[in-house]
Amino acid sequence: MERRNFLRGAVIGGSAMAFGGTLMHGAAYAAPAQPGSGPYGALGGADANGIQLPSGFTSRVIARSGQKVGSTDYTWHNAPDGGGCFADGTGWIYVSNSEINPSGGASAVKFSSTGATVGAYRILSNTRQNCAGGATPWNTWLSCEEVSLGYVYETDPWGVNAAVRRDAMGRFKHEAAAADPVRKVIYLTEDETNGCFYRFIPTTWGNLSSGTLQVLKAGTATSGSFTWATVPDPDGAPTVTRDQVSGAKRFNGGEGCHYSNDTVWFTTKGDNRVWQVNLATNTYELAYDDSLVVGGGAPLTGVDNVTGSSSGDLFVAEDGGNMEICIITPDDVVAPFLRITGQSASEITGPAFSPDGKRLYFSSQRGTTGSSSAGITYEVTGPFRA
Repeated sequence: MERRNFLRGAVIGGSAMAFGGTLMHGAAYAAPAQPGSGPYGALGGADANGIQLPSGFTSRVIARSGQKVGSTDYTWHNAPDGGGCFADGTGWIYVSNSEINPSGGASAVKFSSTGATVGAYRILSNTRQNCAGGATPWNTWLSCEEVSLGYVYETDPWGVNAAVRRDAMGRFKHEAAAADPVRKVIYLTEDETNGCFYRFIPTTWGNLSSGTLQVLKAGTATSGSFTWATVPDPDGAPTVTRDQVSGAKRFNGGEGCHYSNDTVWFTTKGDNRVWQVNLATNTYELAYDDSLVVGGGAPLTGVDNVTGSSSGDLFVAEDGGNMEICIITPDDVVAPFLRITGQSASEITGPAFSPDGKRLYFSSQRGTTGSSSAGITYEVTGPFRA
């Protein structure tokens, strides 16, 4: 999929606003007075779960922190965060991290072909503040520790094989990971105000036990060309990884990361941006920046986890904001897809589609009380675009 820069021909909530070329950072545009509602239509009233959805979509609660998952004997973890889905025969598995410190880790829920919950279990234990992560093409889940000198752990969604710490992927405040099967690398975000964007090149694709960690180098502009440079000392001591390479580009609080068709997108929460890295041309630019919306009405605030659908739409979860998952379409429409009501002290985490693209999973990390022990994990089903 080839996506235009959102700032070249901005469309907010379905209303187009044309510009005569690339809009440089620092310029401004106004949100439409009466924005549309995106490709799925307007949000309806809150359902029984407190979720506003477009017509034709429904929600259900999959799990709650501190409670048994469905009819299983497994108690769901606190502070559910990053998540991913994996095919399991005619069914599938949803994996979810736990962002608590200590004792973070990750759990999984197994579904039948009809979507019934048929199992739940722990896949990673005794780690710290596991925030986001990412799936690999060989069906493992990379769970990332969002702490200084944190590690990446490779886990088994089926819970059969023991999790393995992947030291070669570097020690820093890890957030998300996205696999690129074309270039055979893993992209990594760093949740620091002066963090970097990395890639890990395994010695052997499919084996993360050894390889080379590199950092993106570029100027201070919001678009341009870039190169990669090797991080000399991936263990981050005595010098942290982000300070080892002169000219490494800084990003303000790296969060979610998603790869598709020669492009990797990632979000930065400190400046509420979605970045687009074109790997075929070695260029980067902004895909979304709420600071360029004047007069209020920015459709997406508090950017965090991100995933993509088979139609090429990006789904970006909000940390705070209006507690929405917003959609950015290939036509650069930016609009809310869903909104969670009554949970303003929480954040939305872990969006991931089932393998058939018909169900979207995500969590409210702190639920209605604002406590990590009140997390809720949901499923939304409906006519998602193919």
